[in-house]
Amino acid sequence: MSPTSTPSTPLSTYYLSPSPSSSKFCPSSCGIGLFHALRHLPQSTRISFPLWAAAAELAGDLTGDKAAENVVIVGSGPAGYTAAIYCARANLKPVIFEGASSTGGQLMATTDVENFPGFPDGILGPDLMMNMRKQAARWGAELESDDVVSVDLSSRPFSVTGANGRCVTAHSVIIATGAVAKRLRLPNEERYWSKGITACAICDGAAPMFSGEPLAVVGGGDSAAEEAVYLTKYSPEIHLLVRGGSMRASRALQDRVLANRKISVHYNTRVVDVSGDDPEVPFLKSPVTAVQVATTEGKTEVMKNLAVRGLFYAIGHDPNTALFAQFLDVDEKGYVRVAPGTPTTSLSGVFAAGDVQDPHWRQAVTAAGSGCMAALAAERYLSGEGLLREVHQPKDDVERKKGAGGRGGEKAVQEPREKQTEATAIPSDSNSGSGSGGGSGTGMRSLAAATEDDATDTYHKGEAALQSLLASSGKPILIMFMSKTCGPCRILKPILGRVLKEYEGRVHFVEIDIEEHPDLTLQSSVAGTPTVQLVNLKNRAEGEEVVTLRGVKKGSEYKAQIEEALGGHE
Repeated sequence: MSPTSTPSTPLSTYYLSPSPSSSKFCPSSCGIGLFHALRHLPQSTRISFPLWAAAAELAGDLTGDKAAENVVIVGSGPAGYTAAIYCARANLKPVIFEGASSTGGQLMATTDVENFPGFPDGILGPDLMMNMRKQAARWGAELESDDVVSVDLSSRPFSVTGANGRCVTAHSVIIATGAVAKRLRLPNEERYWSKGITACAICDGAAPMFSGEPLAVVGGGDSAAEEAVYLTKYSPEIHLLVRGGSMRASRALQDRVLANRKISVHYNTRVVDVSGDDPEVPFLKSPVTAVQVATTEGKTEVMKNLAVRGLFYAIGHDPNTALFAQFLDVDEKGYVRVAPGTPTTSLSGVFAAGDVQDPHWRQAVTAAGSGCMAALAAERYLSGEGLLREVHQPKDDVERKKGAGGRGGEKAVQEPREKQTEATAIPSDSNSGSGSGGGSGTGMRSLAAATEDDATDTYHKGEAALQSLLASSGKPILIMFMSKTCGPCRILKPILGRVLKEYEGRVHFVEIDIEEHPDLTLQSSVAGTPTVQLVNLKNRAEGEEVVTLRGVKKGSEYKAQIEEALGGHE
């Protein structure tokens, strides 16, 4: 502990004595004074852990403050979830802010992950992340599905505040915020964003507006190669635009791209702009009609027009460090600097893991490894500073884990306690109603078991159910357009489940798979998944009012639209 100031009162005046009436320490201000005095002693001073713990506990009791958490993890993905698993198994009871719309990180927007050890046949990125999430919840991590809006690392304990207003204080912080997709900043980029230009082929590639049309992918790494191959499921012609003279993708992915007759690779090519029809006019097909590129041929740059109906970005990411840069050392690109071979940042007690501190490797397995390192480092720091406070799970939870050695016990341990259910319930793609949520706490069982023909239910599936409701019901209808390969759709389902639970019987919910209902998807001008549309039928004479929300939003945004729609009914 580095000295930061000198106590105003001599240390000899701080004392603890047994209380004659109980086994607790004397209820006087000595607890608070001793706690602060101990914190300001020179680093060479040895202090026994019992003395630290006693002073800290008494200080907390006297001030009425809730004890600070051991560790708070900001961000999810392989790094955040692995850190949560290790911290939870060490009885640190970590709080993890996993994000409101970014739960699971970048792997939620991928298809097959073929190089993560232990999966010889590969595994879908969203499935891998949901497995890690369930494992973290199983061992007692507290999952907070919220974005962090502010942090204070200037004083101890540190504080982290979420968008919903919850402020968590903690003695250590693990930063695992990952990175966000880069943009090209083309002249017409904003005009066509989500209307022909997108940064997620896995989310939007299945949209009927792109089906059967020539498309372009820009990038030369693994993500670009993977997305180009993926899009051949829906398009007969893919143009892969590589800025340099060669691809940076792994040899296996390069071979896959070059062997695919549907893919044309354009080297030494940069994107200049896009053009097309008016995106504000309702469209069935993507309004993008061409991409302007400049290709270097020898010493000459040649301008070309590629007739494509969609442009997909896969050009890398920028580290998500805006909240932390004022407190920590970061490099010229914004990555958190860590001591070589460690997760240790420039601030004692703060650790970084995953892509937020890795400008070189950026792999799921290296992110997971660094999450493990950060958790172990945090535990050692807490122990060494005398701040570690073990939090044991209730006995019934421990017994459930002991009885879950094989597959037969897996279902039991995937049902978190009631407090966690709100944050962790995410149904499987099979929509069987089982899984980590499993209960009525979020309404997700009803959402997963949506019917096609019972007009009295809140939850429905398919175009036939939607048409029946449009013809017979006067209630607002919330429509979710999704696809089975869409990772963000899995994030959105529990958010909508919690929202719909508050409006049971007052609104209808209909889930539409865009691949099963392409005509309806086109008619609704849905450019990608997830897309939510709220249809208000309060005045049939004037027609339907439709509000469209693209991507994953906060629950409050959906609630605000529902409340506005209900205003004309109630």
